[in-house]
Amino acid sequence: MKRNLFLLTLMAFMIIFGLTTLAQDVVKLGIAEPMTGAMAVGGELCMKGYQLAYEQNPTVLGKKVELVLVDNKSDKVEAANAVSRLIEKERVIGVFVSYGSSMAIPGGEVANKAGIPLISGTATNPLVTQGKEYVFRACFIDPFQGEVMARYTYDNLGIKKAALLVDIAQDYSVGLANFYKKTFEELGGEIVCDVKYNTGDQDFSAQLSQIINSDAEALFFPGYFGDVALIAIQGRELGFTGKYLGGDTLHNPTLIELAKEAAEGLICSTFFVDDEALLKTNPEAEKFVRLYREKYNESPNAVSILTYDSYNLMLDAITRAGSFNPAAIRDALAATKDFPAAGGAITINEIGDSVKPAVLVKIVNGDFKYEATVNP
Repeated sequence: MKRNLFLLTLMAFMIIFGLTTLAQDVVKLGIAEPMTGAMAVGGELCMKGYQLAYEQNPTVLGKKVELVLVDNKSDKVEAANAVSRLIEKERVIGVFVSYGSSMAIPGGEVANKAGIPLISGTATNPLVTQGKEYVFRACFIDPFQGEVMARYTYDNLGIKKAALLVDIAQDYSVGLANFYKKTFEELGGEIVCDVKYNTGDQDFSAQLSQIINSDAEALFFPGYFGDVALIAIQGRELGFTGKYLGGDTLHNPTLIELAKEAAEGLICSTFFVDDEALLKTNPEAEKFVRLYREKYNESPNAVSILTYDSYNLMLDAITRAGSFNPAAIRDALAATKDFPAAGGAITINEIGDSVKPAVLVKIVNGDFKYEATVNP
Protein backbone atom coordinates (compact mmCIF):
# COMPACT_ATOMS: atom_id res chain seq x y z
CA MET A 1 0.00 0.00 0.00
CA LYS A 2 2.83 2.33 0.97
CA ARG A 3 4.66 1.37 -2.23
CA ASN A 4 1.61 2.15 -4.35
CA LEU A 5 1.23 5.49 -2.58
CA PHE A 6 4.91 6.21 -3.19
CA LEU A 7 4.57 5.36 -6.87
CA LEU A 8 1.49 7.54 -7.21
CA THR A 9 3.31 10.39 -5.45
CA LEU A 10 6.35 9.92 -7.68
CA MET A 11 4.20 9.86 -10.81
CA ALA A 12 2.40 13.00 -9.71
CA PHE A 13 5.74 14.70 -9.06
CA MET A 14 7.05 13.67 -12.47
CA ILE A 15 3.92 14.97 -14.19
CA ILE A 16 4.19 18.30 -12.35
CA PHE A 17 7.93 18.48 -13.05
CA GLY A 18 7.33 17.61 -16.68
CA LEU A 19 4.71 20.30 -17.09
CA THR A 20 6.95 22.83 -15.39
CA THR A 21 9.86 21.91 -17.63
CA LEU A 22 7.61 22.12 -20.67
CA ALA A 23 6.39 25.53 -19.58
CA GLN A 24 9.99 26.67 -19.09
CA ASP A 25 10.86 25.49 -22.61
CA VAL A 26 8.03 27.44 -24.28
CA VAL A 27 7.61 31.15 -24.91
CA LYS A 28 4.13 32.40 -25.80
CA LEU A 29 3.28 35.03 -28.40
CA GLY A 30 -0.33 36.12 -28.83
CA ILE A 31 -2.35 36.78 -31.98
CA ALA A 32 -5.63 38.72 -31.88
CA GLU A 33 -7.07 38.73 -35.41
CA PRO A 34 -10.62 38.62 -36.86
CA MET A 35 -11.47 34.98 -37.50
CA THR A 36 -15.19 35.77 -37.68
CA GLY A 37 -17.20 38.85 -38.61
CA ALA A 38 -16.83 41.37 -41.43
CA MET A 39 -13.03 41.18 -41.53
CA ALA A 40 -12.64 37.40 -41.30
CA VAL A 41 -11.11 37.05 -44.78
CA GLY A 42 -8.43 39.54 -43.80
CA GLY A 43 -7.80 37.60 -40.61
CA GLU A 44 -7.24 34.43 -42.62
CA LEU A 45 -4.64 36.21 -44.75
CA CYS A 46 -2.91 37.39 -41.57
CA MET A 47 -2.75 33.84 -40.24
CA LYS A 48 -1.14 32.56 -43.44
CA GLY A 49 1.75 34.96 -42.89
CA TYR A 50 2.17 34.14 -39.19
CA GLN A 51 2.04 30.40 -39.82
CA LEU A 52 4.58 30.52 -42.63
CA ALA A 53 7.00 32.56 -40.55
CA TYR A 54 6.52 30.27 -37.55
CA GLU A 55 7.33 27.19 -39.62
CA GLN A 56 10.61 28.78 -40.69
CA ASN A 57 11.51 30.02 -37.19
CA PRO A 58 9.74 27.98 -34.48
CA THR A 59 12.27 28.73 -31.71
CA VAL A 60 13.98 31.74 -30.16
CA LEU A 61 16.79 31.84 -27.60
CA GLY A 62 16.55 28.07 -27.21
CA LYS A 63 12.82 28.02 -26.48
CA LYS A 64 9.97 26.77 -28.61
CA VAL A 65 7.52 29.48 -29.66
CA GLU A 66 3.85 28.84 -28.96
CA LEU A 67 1.42 31.00 -30.93
CA VAL A 68 -1.87 31.60 -29.11
CA LEU A 69 -4.76 32.83 -31.27
CA VAL A 70 -7.83 34.67 -29.95
CA ASP A 71 -10.60 35.75 -32.34
CA ASN A 72 -11.36 39.47 -32.00
CA LYS A 73 -14.58 38.92 -34.00
CA SER A 74 -14.01 42.06 -36.14
CA ASP A 75 -15.19 44.12 -33.18
CA LYS A 76 -13.43 47.00 -31.39
CA VAL A 77 -14.48 45.94 -27.90
CA GLU A 78 -13.62 42.31 -28.57
CA ALA A 79 -10.22 43.43 -29.91
CA ALA A 80 -9.40 44.95 -26.52
CA ASN A 81 -10.79 41.89 -24.72
CA ALA A 82 -8.76 39.53 -26.90
CA VAL A 83 -5.49 41.28 -26.08
CA SER A 84 -6.41 41.38 -22.38
CA ARG A 85 -7.04 37.64 -22.41
CA LEU A 86 -3.74 36.94 -24.14
CA ILE A 87 -1.81 39.01 -21.61
CA GLU A 88 -3.64 38.16 -18.39
CA LYS A 89 -4.66 34.54 -18.97
CA GLU A 90 -2.16 33.22 -21.50
CA ARG A 91 0.78 35.27 -20.14
CA VAL A 92 2.19 36.11 -23.57
CA ILE A 93 5.31 38.28 -23.82
CA GLY A 94 4.34 39.85 -27.16
CA VAL A 95 1.19 40.37 -29.23
CA PHE A 96 0.25 40.76 -32.90
CA VAL A 97 -2.87 42.66 -34.03
CA SER A 98 -2.86 43.55 -37.71
CA TYR A 99 -6.28 43.61 -39.39
CA GLY A 100 -7.29 46.44 -39.25
CA SER A 101 -6.69 49.81 -37.58
CA SER A 102 -10.01 49.76 -35.70
CA MET A 103 -8.87 46.53 -34.02
CA ALA A 104 -5.24 47.54 -33.52
CA ILE A 105 -6.02 50.86 -31.81
CA PRO A 106 -7.94 49.43 -28.80
CA GLY A 107 -5.71 46.35 -28.75
CA GLY A 108 -2.64 48.56 -28.64
CA GLU A 109 -4.04 50.58 -25.75
CA VAL A 110 -4.40 47.42 -23.67
CA ALA A 111 -0.93 46.11 -24.55
CA ASN A 112 0.71 49.47 -23.89
CA LYS A 113 -0.93 49.80 -20.48
CA ALA A 114 0.23 46.29 -19.59
CA GLY A 115 3.79 46.94 -20.81
CA ILE A 116 3.66 44.17 -23.44
CA PRO A 117 5.13 44.87 -26.91
CA LEU A 118 2.62 44.73 -29.76
CA ILE A 119 3.34 44.73 -33.49
CA SER A 120 0.72 45.49 -36.12
CA GLY A 121 1.60 44.31 -39.59
CA THR A 122 -1.02 46.15 -41.63
CA ALA A 123 -2.79 48.78 -39.49
CA THR A 124 -1.94 52.14 -41.07
CA ASN A 125 -3.90 54.67 -38.99
CA PRO A 126 -1.49 56.99 -37.08
CA LEU A 127 -3.45 56.46 -33.84
CA VAL A 128 -2.27 52.83 -33.68
CA THR A 129 1.15 53.84 -32.31
CA GLN A 130 0.53 57.43 -31.21
CA GLY A 131 1.38 57.87 -27.52
CA LYS A 132 2.08 54.15 -27.08
CA GLU A 133 5.73 53.29 -26.43
CA TYR A 134 5.06 49.53 -26.55
CA VAL A 135 3.25 49.52 -29.93
CA PHE A 136 5.00 49.20 -33.30
CA ARG A 137 4.09 48.42 -36.89
CA ALA A 138 5.65 46.80 -39.97
CA CYS A 139 3.86 49.00 -42.53
CA PHE A 140 3.85 52.62 -43.61
CA ILE A 141 1.10 54.92 -42.29
CA ASP A 142 -1.94 56.62 -43.79
CA PRO A 143 -0.56 60.17 -44.02
CA PHE A 144 2.11 58.79 -46.33
CA GLN A 145 -0.11 56.63 -48.53
CA GLY A 146 -2.84 59.29 -48.55
CA GLU A 147 -0.33 61.81 -49.87
CA VAL A 148 1.06 59.27 -52.37
CA MET A 149 -2.38 58.53 -53.83
CA ALA A 150 -3.42 62.19 -53.94
CA ARG A 151 -0.22 63.21 -55.75
CA TYR A 152 -0.56 60.32 -58.19
CA THR A 153 -4.17 61.33 -58.89
CA TYR A 154 -3.30 64.98 -59.50
CA ASP A 155 0.18 64.79 -61.05
CA ASN A 156 0.26 61.46 -62.90
CA LEU A 157 -3.38 60.98 -63.88
CA GLY A 158 -4.02 64.69 -64.42
CA ILE A 159 -7.28 64.55 -62.48
CA LYS A 160 -8.49 67.79 -60.89
CA LYS A 161 -11.93 66.71 -59.58
CA ALA A 162 -12.24 63.71 -57.25
CA ALA A 163 -14.93 62.20 -55.02
CA LEU A 164 -14.66 60.38 -51.70
CA LEU A 165 -16.77 57.43 -50.50
CA VAL A 166 -15.82 56.72 -46.90
CA ASP A 167 -16.67 53.92 -44.46
CA ILE A 168 -17.46 55.90 -41.29
CA ALA A 169 -17.40 52.72 -39.19
CA GLN A 170 -13.67 52.21 -39.82
CA ASP A 171 -10.92 54.44 -38.43
CA TYR A 172 -8.71 53.33 -41.32
CA SER A 173 -11.13 54.58 -43.97
CA VAL A 174 -11.90 57.90 -42.26
CA GLY A 175 -8.26 58.69 -41.60
CA LEU A 176 -6.96 57.78 -45.05
CA ALA A 177 -9.71 59.77 -46.77
CA ASN A 178 -8.82 62.85 -44.72
CA PHE A 179 -5.12 62.61 -45.61
CA TYR A 180 -5.96 62.13 -49.29
CA LYS A 181 -8.30 65.13 -49.25
CA LYS A 182 -5.77 67.38 -47.51
CA THR A 183 -3.01 66.74 -50.05
CA PHE A 184 -5.29 66.75 -53.09
CA GLU A 185 -6.70 70.16 -52.18
CA GLU A 186 -3.25 71.55 -51.35
CA LEU A 187 -2.15 70.56 -54.86
CA GLY A 188 -5.05 72.51 -56.36
CA GLY A 189 -7.52 69.67 -56.81
CA GLU A 190 -11.18 69.79 -55.78
CA ILE A 191 -13.13 67.21 -53.77
CA VAL A 192 -16.49 67.63 -55.50
CA CYS A 193 -18.37 65.01 -53.46
CA ASP A 194 -17.73 63.51 -50.01
CA VAL A 195 -20.24 60.80 -49.03
CA LYS A 196 -20.33 58.05 -46.40
CA TYR A 197 -21.40 54.45 -45.79
CA ASN A 198 -21.14 51.79 -43.06
CA THR A 199 -19.33 48.46 -43.16
CA GLY A 200 -21.64 45.79 -44.57
CA ASP A 201 -23.96 48.11 -46.50
CA GLN A 202 -25.32 46.53 -49.67
CA ASP A 203 -26.91 49.38 -51.63
CA PHE A 204 -24.71 52.33 -52.61
CA SER A 205 -26.93 53.76 -55.35
CA ALA A 206 -27.74 57.00 -53.49
CA GLN A 207 -24.09 57.83 -52.81
CA LEU A 208 -22.98 56.82 -56.30
CA SER A 209 -25.67 58.95 -57.92
CA GLN A 210 -24.35 61.97 -56.02
CA ILE A 211 -20.82 61.14 -57.15
CA ILE A 212 -21.87 60.82 -60.80
CA ASN A 213 -23.83 64.09 -60.67
CA SER A 214 -20.77 65.88 -59.23
CA ASP A 215 -18.80 65.23 -62.43
CA ALA A 216 -15.98 63.61 -60.46
CA GLU A 217 -13.20 62.24 -62.65
CA ALA A 218 -12.07 59.77 -59.99
CA LEU A 219 -13.47 58.02 -56.93
CA PHE A 220 -11.19 57.41 -53.96
CA PHE A 221 -12.76 54.73 -51.74
CA PRO A 222 -10.40 53.69 -48.92
CA GLY A 223 -12.50 50.81 -47.60
CA TYR A 224 -12.20 47.05 -47.22
CA PHE A 225 -12.36 44.92 -50.35
CA GLY A 226 -15.74 43.26 -49.71
CA ASP A 227 -17.64 46.56 -49.60
CA VAL A 228 -15.50 48.14 -52.32
CA ALA A 229 -16.23 45.26 -54.71
CA LEU A 230 -19.95 46.03 -54.43
CA ILE A 231 -19.32 49.74 -54.86
CA ALA A 232 -17.20 49.14 -57.97
CA ILE A 233 -19.88 46.95 -59.56
CA GLN A 234 -22.77 49.27 -58.75
CA GLY A 235 -20.80 52.32 -59.85
CA ARG A 236 -20.18 50.92 -63.33
CA GLU A 237 -23.79 49.73 -63.60
CA LEU A 238 -25.00 53.26 -62.81
CA GLY A 239 -22.67 54.76 -65.40
CA PHE A 240 -19.65 56.04 -63.48
CA THR A 241 -16.74 56.10 -65.94
CA GLY A 242 -14.05 57.73 -63.80
CA LYS A 243 -10.98 56.16 -62.21
CA TYR A 244 -11.26 53.92 -59.16
CA LEU A 245 -8.58 54.60 -56.53
CA GLY A 246 -7.96 53.14 -53.08
CA GLY A 247 -5.57 52.19 -50.30
CA ASP A 248 -3.66 49.08 -49.29
CA THR A 249 -6.73 47.05 -48.22
CA LEU A 250 -7.77 46.77 -51.87
CA HIS A 251 -4.65 44.86 -52.87
CA ASN A 252 -6.36 41.53 -52.43
CA PRO A 253 -7.22 38.87 -55.05
CA THR A 254 -10.68 38.48 -53.52
CA LEU A 255 -11.54 42.00 -54.71
CA ILE A 256 -10.95 40.91 -58.31
CA GLU A 257 -12.88 37.67 -57.79
CA LEU A 258 -15.88 39.61 -56.48
CA ALA A 259 -15.85 42.69 -58.72
CA LYS A 260 -14.54 41.03 -61.92
CA GLU A 261 -14.64 43.46 -64.88
CA ALA A 262 -15.76 46.34 -62.65
CA ALA A 263 -12.34 46.27 -60.94
CA GLU A 264 -10.39 46.74 -64.19
CA GLY A 265 -8.15 49.78 -64.05
CA LEU A 266 -8.41 50.24 -60.28
CA ILE A 267 -5.21 51.67 -58.79
CA CYS A 268 -4.23 51.34 -55.13
CA SER A 269 -1.25 51.80 -52.85
CA THR A 270 0.22 48.72 -51.21
CA PHE A 271 3.28 47.28 -49.49
CA PHE A 272 4.35 44.54 -51.86
CA VAL A 273 3.67 43.10 -55.29
CA ASP A 274 4.87 39.83 -56.79
CA ASP A 275 6.83 41.50 -59.57
CA GLU A 276 10.06 40.04 -60.97
CA ALA A 277 11.85 43.39 -61.09
CA LEU A 278 11.09 44.09 -57.43
CA LEU A 279 11.89 40.57 -56.24
CA LYS A 280 15.37 40.72 -57.75
CA THR A 281 16.23 43.59 -55.43
CA ASN A 282 15.16 41.76 -52.25
CA PRO A 283 16.31 38.17 -51.49
CA GLU A 284 13.91 37.99 -48.51
CA ALA A 285 10.98 38.78 -50.80
CA GLU A 286 12.08 36.08 -53.25
CA LYS A 287 12.28 33.59 -50.37
CA PHE A 288 8.84 34.55 -49.07
CA VAL A 289 7.20 34.21 -52.50
CA ARG A 290 8.75 30.77 -53.03
CA LEU A 291 7.75 29.49 -49.57
CA TYR A 292 4.24 30.96 -49.82
CA ARG A 293 3.55 29.38 -53.20
CA GLU A 294 4.88 26.01 -52.01
CA LYS A 295 2.70 26.02 -48.89
CA TYR A 296 -0.55 27.59 -50.13
CA ASN A 297 -0.41 27.02 -53.89
CA GLU A 298 -1.54 30.57 -54.60
CA SER A 299 -0.13 34.02 -55.29
CA PRO A 300 1.18 35.87 -52.23
CA ASN A 301 -0.54 38.98 -50.91
CA ALA A 302 0.52 42.14 -49.09
CA VAL A 303 -1.30 41.24 -45.85
CA SER A 304 0.43 37.88 -45.42
CA ILE A 305 3.89 39.27 -46.17
CA LEU A 306 3.46 41.93 -43.48
CA THR A 307 2.36 39.47 -40.79
CA TYR A 308 5.24 37.22 -41.88
CA ASP A 309 7.55 40.20 -41.37
CA SER A 310 5.90 41.08 -38.03
CA TYR A 311 6.60 37.64 -36.57
CA ASN A 312 10.22 37.71 -37.75
CA LEU A 313 10.64 41.25 -36.45
CA MET A 314 9.44 40.20 -33.00
CA LEU A 315 11.83 37.23 -32.91
CA ASP A 316 14.68 39.43 -34.09
CA ALA A 317 13.98 41.87 -31.25
CA ILE A 318 13.90 39.04 -28.68
CA THR A 319 17.21 37.75 -30.03
CA ARG A 320 18.85 41.17 -29.96
CA ALA A 321 17.50 41.78 -26.47
CA GLY A 322 18.84 38.41 -25.37
CA SER A 323 15.87 38.29 -23.06
CA PHE A 324 12.18 37.43 -22.76
CA ASN A 325 11.58 40.52 -20.65
CA PRO A 326 8.88 42.63 -22.37
CA ALA A 327 10.64 45.92 -21.58
CA ALA A 328 13.90 44.67 -23.09
CA ILE A 329 12.04 43.43 -26.19
CA ARG A 330 10.34 46.82 -26.48
CA ASP A 331 13.72 48.59 -26.38
CA ALA A 332 15.10 46.28 -29.07
CA LEU A 333 12.08 46.91 -31.32
CA ALA A 334 12.50 50.67 -30.91
CA ALA A 335 16.15 50.36 -31.97
CA THR A 336 15.35 48.40 -35.17
CA LYS A 337 17.27 49.69 -38.18
CA ASP A 338 17.34 48.26 -41.70
CA PHE A 339 15.80 44.94 -40.66
CA PRO A 340 15.85 42.76 -43.84
CA ALA A 341 12.11 42.13 -44.15
CA ALA A 342 10.39 40.42 -47.07
CA GLY A 343 8.18 43.46 -47.62
CA GLY A 344 11.15 45.82 -47.70
CA ALA A 345 13.76 46.88 -45.13
CA ILE A 346 12.23 48.15 -41.88
CA THR A 347 13.56 50.98 -39.77
CA ILE A 348 11.47 51.95 -36.75
CA ASN A 349 11.20 55.68 -36.09
CA GLU A 350 10.73 57.49 -32.78
CA ILE A 351 6.95 56.99 -32.90
CA GLY A 352 7.14 53.23 -33.48
CA ASP A 353 6.25 53.41 -37.16
CA SER A 354 8.02 51.67 -40.01
CA VAL A 355 9.75 53.88 -42.55
CA LYS A 356 9.51 52.20 -45.95
CA PRO A 357 8.41 52.87 -49.57
CA ALA A 358 4.91 52.50 -51.00
CA VAL A 359 4.13 50.47 -54.11
CA LEU A 360 1.29 51.31 -56.50
CA VAL A 361 -0.50 48.52 -58.36
CA LYS A 362 -3.13 48.54 -61.09
CA ILE A 363 -5.66 45.84 -62.00
CA VAL A 364 -5.02 44.84 -65.60
CA ASN A 365 -6.71 41.85 -67.25
CA GLY A 366 -7.86 40.50 -63.91
CA ASP A 367 -4.53 40.72 -62.09
CA PHE A 368 -2.51 43.22 -60.06
CA LYS A 369 0.34 44.74 -62.06
CA TYR A 370 3.20 46.87 -60.75
CA GLU A 371 2.63 50.56 -61.47
CA ALA A 372 5.21 52.57 -59.49
CA THR A 373 7.32 52.82 -56.31
CA VAL A 374 7.21 55.94 -54.14
CA ASN A 375 9.86 56.48 -51.45
CA PRO A 376 9.21 58.34 -48.17
